[in-house]
Amino acid sequence: MPDSQMLPDFGAWLINLPRSAQRRAAMEAQLSALNLPYSLHEATDGRAEWDRLVQNVDLAAFRRNVGREVLPGEIGCYHSHIAVWQAFLDSGKDVALVLEDDVVFHPEFMTALQTALAAKADWDFLKLNKIRAKQPLRQKKLGIWDLNAYLGPATGLGAYLIRRDLAARLLPGMLPITRPIDHELDRVHIHDFRHYGLEPFPSHVDDGNSSTITGQSHSDVRKFPWYRRLPLYGLRLRYMIGKLVYLIRKGRFPAPKG
Repeated sequence: MPDSQMLPDFGAWLINLPRSAQRRAAMEAQLSALNLPYSLHEATDGRAEWDRLVQNVDLAAFRRNVGREVLPGEIGCYHSHIAVWQAFLDSGKDVALVLEDDVVFHPEFMTALQTALAAKADWDFLKLNKIRAKQPLRQKKLGIWDLNAYLGPATGLGAYLIRRDLAARLLPGMLPITRPIDHELDRVHIHDFRHYGLEPFPSHVDDGNSSTITGQSHSDVRKFPWYRRLPLYGLRLRYMIGKLVYLIRKGRFPAPKG
């Protein structure tokens, strides 16, 4: 197992709601086994703090962009991540590893982490697991891993690395909230950064089908009727075209040879 003390100058943050004690214990056990130092970050409780948080949500834009009503938990999640970015910037570290509390680390995780950090000049934001990672475009080979951009949707923030310069650039423009944070970060054609994944992913998420955001088996998600979601399809088409043009312009599509 690689020695965490030999990793480059970076910090790790674990996001956890205080009431999710079982999840925190499971993550603490895994991180201890990896000998990976971290800071525990108390997640923002979207339900408990809704009256305050909703002031930073453009509800009309969110409904238009997502095709459903906003979930308090996802707004709490959004604020949790940007609060970690601020803690990261305050720490003076160069790179942050940000973890949600439902991650399962694979045996090769520390080797993958060390490999990714050694190649930090090649990415700005690097996913170490995913919800979706569609139409990968390999940009480079890093040992046994592919460094992939994505033509299709790339969502989920269970475990990722973010560079200091990107966090500093993104933070001022992250409010008001108009979509879930992973959807916002997938808009690379708007934010202009290297949003990549390290595949095969060295971790995955397992919430036991009971999410603090979407509920048991996504029971809290209520999509609008199809006729109310028609404008959403036009937005998605414009988004896909914008992303494609951006990737072509940056030389990431078609995927570089080699």
